[in-house]
Amino acid sequence: MMTLSEVLDVARSGRWAVPHFNISNFVQLKGIIAACAELRSPVMIGTSEGEVEFIGFKVARAMVDALKAETGLPLFLNADHFHSFAMCKKAIDEGYDGVHIDMSKKPYKENINETKQVVRYARAAEKDISVEGELGYIVTDSSKIYKKIVAIPQESLTKPGEAISYIEETGVDRFAAAVGSLHGIAANKPILDFYRIERLREIIPKNTTLVLHGGSGLLDNDFKRAIELGINNIHISTTIRAAYIKALKKALKEKKDETTPYKLYDPVVRAVAETVKEHIKLFGSQNKSME
Repeated sequence: MMTLSEVLDVARSGRWAVPHFNISNFVQLKGIIAACAELRSPVMIGTSEGEVEFIGFKVARAMVDALKAETGLPLFLNADHFHSFAMCKKAIDEGYDGVHIDMSKKPYKENINETKQVVRYARAAEKDISVEGELGYIVTDSSKIYKKIVAIPQESLTKPGEAISYIEETGVDRFAAAVGSLHGIAANKPILDFYRIERLREIIPKNTTLVLHGGSGLLDNDFKRAIELGINNIHISTTIRAAYIKALKKALKEKKDETTPYKLYDPVVRAVAETVKEHIKLFGSQNKSME
């Protein structure tokens, strides 16, 4: 089976995007994989520091491995927005396929040094581990629904000139750029800086994956245009969480006397799967499982 780096290479050359969905438990994962199995899509499964604290590194790895064996799909486990070398090292040691070291809100030099340390450790592990770094920062902190308008200052966006230096100095495989998206969903629609995306794709190394974080809240045409311009890995979290919670609340309301958890979770799995299928089709990853 292909490695994460190989799948990302195919996506880059084919102008489609590998979807990345975060999980907090097995119910979310079950819905995501059901959609991927139906549409034969590769997928990256992400755990944030908070999510892996709840799930456990070994349990996350075991769940993904079990469903990988069951479906035959290229499923990859990624450490998402880890904020220290120590946490990334733990993920690498526990068998993660990729790590995302996010030092984007730290001074540039500190970001460079910590990211280089992660890259060196990943290479020394003698496994094909994909390392992602981030430059520029997304102004919202977490995947939640904001009821206010969120302004995106120009200084938060990735500067193309700095991006080249950052990638050359660190040697990252994947580059997360701040191009106008938000974590979570705000009252206002984010406005992607398509010129910035296009410029970044033109000047960064051809074998570097260009990653879009904060995909929740974007319009369908935003995704399509971003992919056309060179984005080939897109992260979605809040949209999946919102579908999960909405379906669970509905099930609890309709089945007030139900005490069997799986009967409550069945519609939740379906709701997550439907949301994931919509994104797979938008990202062009359908029938790209490369079996």
